[in-house]
Amino acid sequence: MDGDRGVMTRELDFTELKKHINAEALGFETTAELDPSNDIIGQKRAADALSFGLGIKAKGYNIFICGEPGTGRSTFARAFAEKQASAEKTPSDICYVYNFETPKCPRVLNLPAGMGRTLRERMDELINRLLYELPLLYSNREFEFQKAEIVRVYQEKRDEVIRVITDEAREQNFGVKNTNSGIYFMPIVAGEVISEEQYDALSQEKKDEISVDSEAIQKKAAEAMRQIKDFERQTRKDVEEMEYAIGLFAVGRHINGILDEYADNPLVVEYLLAVKEDILDHIADFIVEENEEDDTIQNYLPWYNKKNPEDVFSKYKINLIADNSKIKGAPVVIDFNPTYSNLVGEIEYDNEFGNFSTDFMKIKPGLLHKANGGYLILQAQDLLSNYHSWETMRRVLLTGEIVIEPMREFTTGVAVSGIKPRPVSVNVKVILIGSDYLYETLYDFDKDFQKLFKIRADFDYEMSVNRENVNLVCRFIKAFVNRERVPEFHAQAVARVIEMSMRMAERQDRLSACFNRIAELLTEAAEWARLDGWSGPIMEKHVLMAISRRERRLNMYEEKLWDMIDGNMILVDSEGLKIGQLNGLAVLDMGDYVFGQPTRITATTYVGKAGIVNIEKEADMSGSIHEKGVQVLIGYLGQTYAQEFPLSLSCRVCFEQNYSGIDGDSASSAELYAVLSSLSGLAIRQEIAVTGSINQRGGIQPIGGVSYKVEGFFEFCRKRGLNGGQGVIIPMQNVRDLMLKDDLIEAVKEGRFHIYAIEHVNEGIEILTGTPAGVKSDKGKYPADSVHGRVMRKLKEFHRKALEE
Repeated sequence: MDGDRGVMTRELDFTELKKHINAEALGFETTAELDPSNDIIGQKRAADALSFGLGIKAKGYNIFICGEPGTGRSTFARAFAEKQASAEKTPSDICYVYNFETPKCPRVLNLPAGMGRTLRERMDELINRLLYELPLLYSNREFEFQKAEIVRVYQEKRDEVIRVITDEAREQNFGVKNTNSGIYFMPIVAGEVISEEQYDALSQEKKDEISVDSEAIQKKAAEAMRQIKDFERQTRKDVEEMEYAIGLFAVGRHINGILDEYADNPLVVEYLLAVKEDILDHIADFIVEENEEDDTIQNYLPWYNKKNPEDVFSKYKINLIADNSKIKGAPVVIDFNPTYSNLVGEIEYDNEFGNFSTDFMKIKPGLLHKANGGYLILQAQDLLSNYHSWETMRRVLLTGEIVIEPMREFTTGVAVSGIKPRPVSVNVKVILIGSDYLYETLYDFDKDFQKLFKIRADFDYEMSVNRENVNLVCRFIKAFVNRERVPEFHAQAVARVIEMSMRMAERQDRLSACFNRIAELLTEAAEWARLDGWSGPIMEKHVLMAISRRERRLNMYEEKLWDMIDGNMILVDSEGLKIGQLNGLAVLDMGDYVFGQPTRITATTYVGKAGIVNIEKEADMSGSIHEKGVQVLIGYLGQTYAQEFPLSLSCRVCFEQNYSGIDGDSASSAELYAVLSSLSGLAIRQEIAVTGSINQRGGIQPIGGVSYKVEGFFEFCRKRGLNGGQGVIIPMQNVRDLMLKDDLIEAVKEGRFHIYAIEHVNEGIEILTGTPAGVKSDKGKYPADSVHGRVMRKLKEFHRKALEE
């Protein structure tokens, strides 16, 4: 396609401006005749990727779902995961228990689903039984008699030793004083025990005699004390062995039953045996009586920490952090707040008078514990927004372990927890939901991301218009009716919803896959039907009311712009002829509302060597794509007019009254028309607006937002008054994208507004100027009165003047 081609202008018929859905062709009168569908619609690629990724159990095959919000990514990710999980084995329960060897490092027990809850109940029952039975057992008559007998024998032996040493001391003229701290000997003189003062008054000879006798008796006394200590040690051992034997019978009778239940789990058996030994070693804790003295002390010393009985026996409890007893299949967990603590859990503390304390029962589970053995669905944006969450998730997936550390300890390395729980082995498939941008960012900048998320599932934002998809949309509406308990929709209302879906997709042969927006339209249509007092099925008028009222809620900025145009604050013409000036079309996207607006584009040309100067670029208000469009325009001018002589041209192109910047190349054809008008001296019809980008050979290329642009200029002309000559030039390729409003289509049908579809610059310039573009003759010349002929003549004049200078 080049500048030598002839012109074949095509004006669109009103039937080409929108694809209409025939309500009768839908095959039902209301949605009451339909079966609801909750299936994924128009996302076969994503469905295949999800099914494949969920079935692979190898490491690293986690899933990242890409796509636009509202396409059902979260809903269908959960549905697919739950379907897969229902056929899988229920994972083990996870428990933290006291570590009797290293109390600061609680142990992890993995038990078959439901057995964790059972073990917790059995251990609670065991301690309660022992607290009841042991005090009774150790306070009965037989036990007291046996204990008293052991003590009596000890006392007899002790008394005999003391009697013997007393007799020997008296033979050596020493009296004996027996105290708790030992045996003391006092000298006897003249049949009487003497005091220290009397001893000091004795002669040295007598003192020496007493000293010699004292050394002999002291040796015998030391031997007597050793015997008494041995008797005490043996007596204590005998009592402990008796208590141990009685306790072993009571404890073993209960704990052996639990051991039998968990005989197949060596770790549980090892733990239960450790519990048994610890209970027997601390049997006194089960039979100790309340000491009133502790209460008295605490009244005077509030910081005195008297142990609560529950704290004493808490080490025998089971901290069940993952209870899968009520789950059928694998767990599926979805969360929208994946903070560090929510992911891996946390360790809670008690604060008593400024002292922080904790134990294994204060370990709280995280999302990864709950989803272990199953599926965890998270929003990528949420994960990346929370401090250390992504780093933690990556570490867990790489190591296969969940390590619970306080955030302060994790970030500073300073230990604050008091305990360091053993890591939990994890086997979880993570499903992240996010945008293409987040996926590509992680893929490019995180070297581990490629190893951890090997499955990408792309959710499309549109789907083909075919019988199957149309039927699925109708059944989706039925499912919405059942779910939200709103009236049924009439077929005509459904047809308008489908047409709105095509308008959202901006294609006549596509439906929008953003079902969240469709659900919003259904919700608002149902509400307008309720406000209308309508008791039957929701009708077409209610859908149209929902569409128009939504626009009314959101179009305040658009109305402000129209007011400025009406008040000539923004200068735009809708009639007349101007040289080097025409109306371009821009799209303003407010996020939840999009609309088109005409904008004046001007060009001035004169002798010089500056070439095409983009004023927006000079003012730092032009985006890179817009600047590329200007460079393409320069390429077209050189290709068309500078084959025989160089261009001696200075040209300034400007978007008038643009104060916020501009980007995109959809106005490059309009800019070219303004330049050609300025060079040729031919005036342009101001009643025609233009959109479309160009290539260097003058071909017109498609652009986005064509429906909004056409409607924007139509609304402008309607406000100024339709004169029958107004219209818009669009690229031929964009005809299939037109989904215009009914009032615009009616105006085209009545000949009050026109839409031209073109493929080449020549077609557009002829419509705008009413002058033939011109075709080169065999000699390579354009007709003198054609647009190209006039431009060529002007450029030659510029070149001659430039040479003269």
